[in-house]
Amino acid sequence: MARRSRTGVVALLGGLLLALAAAPLQIAPVAAAAPVAPAAPAGDGTGMVMVLDSSGSMAEDDGSGSTRIASARKAVGTVVDALPTGYPTGLRVYGADKPKGCDDTRLAQPVAALDRAGIKRAVARVTPKGDTPIGLSLRKAAADLPKAADGSIGKRTILLISDGEDNCQTPPPCKVAAQLAASGVDLHIDAIGFQVAGKARAQLECIAKSGNGQYYDAPDAKSLARQLQRAGQLSADGYRFKGMKVHGTPTRNNAPGIFPGQYLDSIGPNEKRYYATDLDAVSTAEYSATVVPQPGAAIGYLDALHTEIAYGVDSTCESTTELFGQREGATPLTSGISRIPSQTGTRGCDKSGRYWLVVERKAAKGSDASSWPLELTFHVKHPLEKGVTPAQSSPEYGAGGKDAPVPTTAPKDVTGGTGFNDARPLTPGVWRDKVLPAQTLWYKVPVGWGQQLRYDVEFANEPTVRHYSATTSFGRTQVYTPSRAPVGGGTGEFTPQVSYNGRLTSLQMGTVPVAWTNRYETNPNVVPVHDKGDFYIAVTLGAKASEIAQNPQIGVVLRVAVLGKEKTGPEAGAAVAKADVSHGDSGPSEEGAQDGDGGWSTGRVVAVAVGGVGVLLLAGLVAAFVRARRKQQPGDGSSDPMRGGSW
Repeated sequence: MARRSRTGVVALLGGLLLALAAAPLQIAPVAAAAPVAPAAPAGDGTGMVMVLDSSGSMAEDDGSGSTRIASARKAVGTVVDALPTGYPTGLRVYGADKPKGCDDTRLAQPVAALDRAGIKRAVARVTPKGDTPIGLSLRKAAADLPKAADGSIGKRTILLISDGEDNCQTPPPCKVAAQLAASGVDLHIDAIGFQVAGKARAQLECIAKSGNGQYYDAPDAKSLARQLQRAGQLSADGYRFKGMKVHGTPTRNNAPGIFPGQYLDSIGPNEKRYYATDLDAVSTAEYSATVVPQPGAAIGYLDALHTEIAYGVDSTCESTTELFGQREGATPLTSGISRIPSQTGTRGCDKSGRYWLVVERKAAKGSDASSWPLELTFHVKHPLEKGVTPAQSSPEYGAGGKDAPVPTTAPKDVTGGTGFNDARPLTPGVWRDKVLPAQTLWYKVPVGWGQQLRYDVEFANEPTVRHYSATTSFGRTQVYTPSRAPVGGGTGEFTPQVSYNGRLTSLQMGTVPVAWTNRYETNPNVVPVHDKGDFYIAVTLGAKASEIAQNPQIGVVLRVAVLGKEKTGPEAGAAVAKADVSHGDSGPSEEGAQDGDGGWSTGRVVAVAVGGVGVLLLAGLVAAFVRARRKQQPGDGSSDPMRGGSW
């Protein structure tokens, strides 16, 4: 769960970026926007190759009267049936062709648009025979996968299924996994241990950790099918990136210039990235930075994403730090920050000139060592026109507090998006979805002037692997402003994270009313709620839920309310808008419909024109916020029970 600490000046108005003074910012030309295809070819750099252990031990009884290879065949069939149509998928086997030999690995089905029947035929022909050359098979599997085109971010997955350790050790599998993970931000290795223990399990866990992936334990045939389906779907439903490629520098010198829009970069552990912007003296500049680790990648409780706005020689206007706040595994994490000029216009950050957005990833020893994709957004907002008096600020939750009623109608089915860029549009009402362990689902709800968002999230009562388990995971939620600033935690009103052990549990969340003058407040959960638009809801289930629930996915219900009458503008005395969104209960708009066959993530980059407003993602939700803020000067500024498997 993400925690936030903010330091710095957050005061008044809107910030615009202008770079027509001093030296003009240098930036690469913007590519034309690319449509998202329903099924991308393998060359787009996204896909998965399953690496199946077909060594002699897979011919042994699995304890259910069947062989391990027979159970593996069924599990592979289950996962390919669940994958989106067209998702690039292949199959590599080892130990299937020779009684003995450490070079016994081959590609049984090339990575191409999903051929369910072809993969099932390929695995049906496998007869366990030989050795276990895992290291060599991983190296070959990486070459089987498509490579992303220049300037794009794909998602390449190696999914290893094994019942034992590598008995060849040339090359060492953990070392190979680390080398492959370090070769780019888009490759990770998940490992499923089928009836393994001791050294074999330790090696597979090492491969997954070194390969920037997850380890799934499968003690029997049913759990093998369940864990394989989870790993496959997480690969296919990866975060959809948007933005133009940019390369931040480790210092201010030669930092690339960015204009309002959306950008893509990458950042390694304990690295800094600088981006230059030129701002005028009266407009608000709003930035967001989102890192997108592989789901479940190793993190520490205090691993964090830090952002700040720097100016002058060594001065800082504002800084914010978002923490993962848990050790179960990585999820997307977003930090939002703004330069808001003061009412007096006399502070250092009120001047026009050159500023820098600084992004820093903080990682503890033992955390994931790979570079993570980094998505940036930059928005600018002009001040109100002269003579317009804004409505007073709304720093209290009031009628939108935790006791506010939410809808109790029958739920409608919905499928959440993979991130900010394809968040599923919702209207007020009750919605039902399913979430995987280590997955974050994304939704967006329009909220107007004078309105506030209030919602509940319920995680289903699911059948568990064991009758009772001491294992506990978590469910969490976070809400973001249109500029992607997290505002749902640390206030004492709402708690964004709750323990989950397979039994029904719920969270409450909301925002204060939208008011232009909120930018003058000091509370970091009030200041960003100063503009109408789409507010984003993120719902996350912890990675350890994979050890708890029998079903691959866990049910989740959202009860969404938009409270208050929408005003026609931010000014004092604004009339009530004719269309009152708080009374709506229609389905998701066409904009949120899935793309083509299943709507899987292509991982491709969609370029955003300079000046376009791109909104960004977040990930970590907040367990508690650690915040420190420089003192500002005066004047500155009811639950339906849900049972798994019944849907």
